[in-house]
Parts: sequence; C-alpha cells; structure tokens
Amino acid sequence: MKLSLSTRVAENFRDKREATVELDDLAQIAAREGYYALCMRASQVCVDDNRERIRSARATLESRDLTVSMVTGDFAIPENSEQGPGALRNIEPYLDMADDLGCDLLRICMKSAADIQWARDAADAAQERGLRLAHQCHTRSLFETVHETLEVLRSVGRSNFGLIYEPANLELCGQPYAGETLEVLYPWIFNVYLQNQRLHAGGVDELETWTRGPVRFDQCPLWEEGGLD
Repeated sequence: MKLSLSTRVAENFRDKREATVELDDLAQIAAREGYYALCMRASQVCVDDNRERIRSARATLESRDLTVSMVTGDFAIPENSEQGPGALRNIEPYLDMADDLGCDLLRICMKSAADIQWARDAADAAQERGLRLAHQCHTRSLFETVHETLEVLRSVGRSNFGLIYEPANLELCGQPYAGETLEVLYPWIFNVYLQNQRLHAGGVDELETWTRGPVRFDQCPLWEEGGLD
C-alpha cells in the first residue's frame, strides 16, 4: 500500500482556500514520515496557475522523492459547490494540469443526473491521454449513499472513471462503510481517503447531508485518546 498525504492537512479546516503550510515544508514533512506522495489540492496549486508554476510544484515534490497521487484542480470541487461540476464541461485544462504534475488521477464533482453525460465525455477525453477520473464518497452529491454511488458508476460506464472511497462521509450519511460495502465498491475504487471523526449530538462541527439533514461530529486527532482504534 502506498501512503499519500493530502494537502488538506495544510488547509484551514473551515476555509479550504487558505493554505496554512508552504508546499516545500509539507513535502519535507511527508518525506520524513515515509509518505510516497502528496494528494494535490488547489490551495497549493490550481488549474488557473500558469504551467510553469504547476511544473515547479512537481519539481518541489520530486526533490523530496515524492509524486502526486491525485489532483483536485480547483476550489469548487472539494467545496462541493454548484460550480463543482464545471470542470467536467471544460476538462482539458485539468488534464493538462495532471500531465504537468505527472499524475494520472483527477478528482471531479457531480451534483445531478445532468452531470452523468458530461462525466462520460470527460472520461473519454481523459482516456485518450491515459488519465483517470474519480468522484469521492461525499455529502450533498450523487455519491452520498452506497446504492446511488453504484448506480452512477454503472451509468457513467467508463473503465477510467472510478471512486475515491471515503468511509467518514459514508458514516455522516448513515451508510454502512465496511464489509459488504467495500466488496461491492471495490471494482471502482481508485483511491482511499481516511480521516478521524466521532459522531454525536454535541459535536463541535456540523455538515449538511441530503439523506439525514445536519449531522454533528468532532474531528479526532490521532494523538488524542480514542483518536486511533
């Protein structure tokens, strides 16, 4: 198993556009702790940056013997906003960015059934360049429930279109996230995200879901008691 550190850890938790650690410093930490790659997000480098800057980011990682495991090219995708699916309608700059970073996996966003055909077309364009697309198990998206996730993956029907398995978001949506769920999703899993949380009514943080409404929870640092079971 190849471990990758997401640049999400170097963002303000409540503002994904704010980087709290410089890329070179984050790369140094990742290399020191034995990671194979960084999962690159727009807080560090984005599709709107010039290609020289994007290639410079790649050089920064390569100087630490790191690669890029996945690219999230803009802010709207991880924010899961109504603008998130826009990348599917103009996928070429995102494919260029992935190429410049030496990465074959791009994260995308889908919010409605209208995005399915756009996802097919984007996957076809990516396939021509040997690249893959993936959607994360995510609240307020077509990938909230296991059933709908399977329906969408089958509807897109492209071998280079898959899933970022994220059990924490499945838990937020009241979905089973182990055992049989892993077995049925396995053929489409391209990447896995892991984070720690504890759901309870008095949680400090709250996220809205389509299936359950607002859900409260706490983030659980590994170093706290109960942070790692």
